[in-house]
Amino acid sequence: MTHDYKRHGITTLFAALNVLDGTVIGRNMQRHRHQEFIRFLNTIEAQVLVDKAVHVILDNYAAHKHSKVRAWLDRHKRFTFHFIPTSCSWLNAVEGFFAKLTRQRLKRGVFRSVVDLQEAINRYVAETNARPKPFTWTADPDEIIAAVRRGHQALDSIPSASRRARRRRRDCNPAHWACAS
Repeated sequence: MTHDYKRHGITTLFAALNVLDGTVIGRNMQRHRHQEFIRFLNTIEAQVLVDKAVHVILDNYAAHKHSKVRAWLDRHKRFTFHFIPTSCSWLNAVEGFFAKLTRQRLKRGVFRSVVDLQEAINRYVAETNARPKPFTWTADPDEIIAAVRRGHQALDSIPSASRRARRRRRDCNPAHWACAS
């Protein structure tokens, strides 16, 4: 931040990436509570063909697990939630979209109001949807697992490895992931 930096407000972008065709459903909201999340789920419900199953990859943010969200999920049988640990967000393909949005549109941007910021985000979503690219996982799963094991070995060799680091390693282990349906 510089001495003349001025924050004009913030927005929350809810986004759903269709990994099969690369399109994005995006919606800006003022907050990130369960109420806004349910509104976004309703947006997805309205835009995705009725005969399609919807698998939603989520982190463990409290708004995603609220009782009213669970009740919504019970009423919408074609939706399935898959929770991944927050520390493993790299597994969620939509995070790549957020990274590109930040790098290509928001970083070093000048937004004089929240409306300007939201317009820039909405333009980026529209441009992405005008020329979508299906998500392709290019990493070799065996190489990823080997790298994770090497990281675990390196951390285990440190005598004072913190409990938090051990918990993070456990959370990134697929055997410990929780899925809700």
